[in-house]
Amino acid sequence: MTTTAPAPSAARVRATALLPRLALVLAALLATLFTAAAPATAHAALTASDPKDGAVVATAPAQVTLSFSEQVAMGADSIRVLDPQGKRVDTGELHDLCSGNTIRYGTALRAGLPNGTYTVAWQAVSADSHPISGAFTFSIGAPSATTVTLPTQQAGGGPVGIAYGIARYAAYAGFTVLVGAAAFILLCWRRGAAQRPLQKLIVRAWVTLTAATLVMLVLRAPYTGSGKFGDVFDLDGLRAVLSTKTGASLVSRLLLLGAAALFIAVLLGVYARRQEGSESAEEGAEHGSGQASEDESEDVRDVDDLTFGLAIGGAVVSAGIAATWALSEHASTGIQPGIAMPADILHLLAVATWLGGLTALLVALYKVPGIERDAVQRFSKIGFVSVLVLTVTGVYQSWRQVGSWSALTGTDYGRLLLVKVGLVAVLVALAYLSRKWTGRLADTRAAEVEAHDVSRETATTDVSRETESVTVPADPKRAAQLARQRAARESAREKQVRDADPDRAGLRRSVLGEAAVAVVLLAVTTILTSTEPGRTVERETGRGSAAPAVPDRAVKITLPFDTGGPDGKGSVRLELDPGRIGANTLHLWAESGDGKPLDLPEVKVAFTLPAKDIGPLPLVPDRAAPGHWTASGVQLPLAGEWRIDVTVRTSDIDQTTVQKTVKIG
Repeated sequence: MTTTAPAPSAARVRATALLPRLALVLAALLATLFTAAAPATAHAALTASDPKDGAVVATAPAQVTLSFSEQVAMGADSIRVLDPQGKRVDTGELHDLCSGNTIRYGTALRAGLPNGTYTVAWQAVSADSHPISGAFTFSIGAPSATTVTLPTQQAGGGPVGIAYGIARYAAYAGFTVLVGAAAFILLCWRRGAAQRPLQKLIVRAWVTLTAATLVMLVLRAPYTGSGKFGDVFDLDGLRAVLSTKTGASLVSRLLLLGAAALFIAVLLGVYARRQEGSESAEEGAEHGSGQASEDESEDVRDVDDLTFGLAIGGAVVSAGIAATWALSEHASTGIQPGIAMPADILHLLAVATWLGGLTALLVALYKVPGIERDAVQRFSKIGFVSVLVLTVTGVYQSWRQVGSWSALTGTDYGRLLLVKVGLVAVLVALAYLSRKWTGRLADTRAAEVEAHDVSRETATTDVSRETESVTVPADPKRAAQLARQRAARESAREKQVRDADPDRAGLRRSVLGEAAVAVVLLAVTTILTSTEPGRTVERETGRGSAAPAVPDRAVKITLPFDTGGPDGKGSVRLELDPGRIGANTLHLWAESGDGKPLDLPEVKVAFTLPAKDIGPLPLVPDRAAPGHWTASGVQLPLAGEWRIDVTVRTSDIDQTTVQKTVKIG
């Protein structure tokens, strides 16, 4: 008997042709996202320094101090002070000057420093695990030439930063697929535990998450330090990483992945075998007397108990792994960390259940014949619950990290968040389309099983006839060839069964679209975790309705301007220290559009308190250096919301006034 493998359906051919193109498009999108993203900016930021950037002091200071917006981790070599020839003039000892809400560190300077321009280079790790760095200059006596070049690469950038970012994305992806696929099997389709494609998916997700975590652990020292791959082998650096919050989180994740490996072994081993035995018992009861024996009923109860135990154990391990992110990143810093960390754990679990389960469903639709309509409908309900959890936790996280409507459109974090919301909306729309296909999906499980059994019987008949007509070859290669031919015929029959229902093909296409959007969504989410929150950016720059008054901390604002003339675009940075009633010191810097100092012909500042009808109080600051103006003894008599007007002139006829309201109190 000659058997011809059935031709694949047109839908199958189109989907198969689409997959390589889709993979290329997704790869290009991910490459664009990672290469376009700036080096990771962190939650903490430098808020003040003594001496200030660009300051000219009469005598050499005893020390250099730095103040930050949030808690940071610094080492003995975190602050370096270099003379005009590039030699270190600090003692190399870090002084912790933190007190209450003031986060300040310093280093002592050697005695007898001559006049000239000195460079301060600093590097730290913020409380949410991201490295930050910067540099500035000050002068003793008068400015001078210096051979020191300010670093252009931020901490966490370069090839090491790119590798660390890829590992971070791989970790998120592995966690999502691992948790979601396991939840899909236990909650939606128990029979999937014995299906080879789903088994491979879960094992590969575990390997990806484990490998990515190990890579992040060994790259952590160069990522937060030198930026050189060679420091991966620095055992002292690794030991220092292990003593940090991030290092402890990564090690905890590896230990939890050990427990996850045991969970996977039980799920894909003992549970899969018992589930198959339970299904056989149920089928035997249906074809026999209609009632299962006592032993068969006991098997079914055992499977139910094992399912419950695996679900509880898997939820605990999954929550533990999610907590390794929540305890070491944005959720652990800022306002309301006690609420933010549990919310972040729920958010991560909801994402994994939805998107990881979606991946498992896609694999099942393409690789496994006969997935029941009930399984798809159960996943649809679970996906709906996941979206509700995502919405509630996402709204809270957005409020916590953004803080204002202006930050939603005026900061990188806010814009990325809008992109994420848009992608989620597209994903929900595609999920609705999939739900419609599910409703139309014919429940052909019985017919498919019957067809599958017939195909197996036909294959058995073919083998029997071949055996009768052909003597089994003694050559092992020939025997293996015949076995491959029989496997190919069996695979072709399974594909024919799988592609027979056009509604099922439509469901596959819509789920494939969901998965494509989910990949991009996960990339955007990964970049969000390494981007400075909008609330912090507004606090640094003074954007928003009114910059908040912080005790003993300078008020800083950044104002873009455009006078309309040649070279008329730029920005001014204004710092009012200490930013309270009474005498203050004002510093103002002007920069061109490309970030270079802009030496304006004229700059004027005025202060107005509208609530008390005070002002405008005019002020003309003194030029301290190209693009830098200062004024001391700036008197603000009352607390309140003061409007600061800055008038800049870029030519004889081109000038403009920009303003910002700040809280002084």
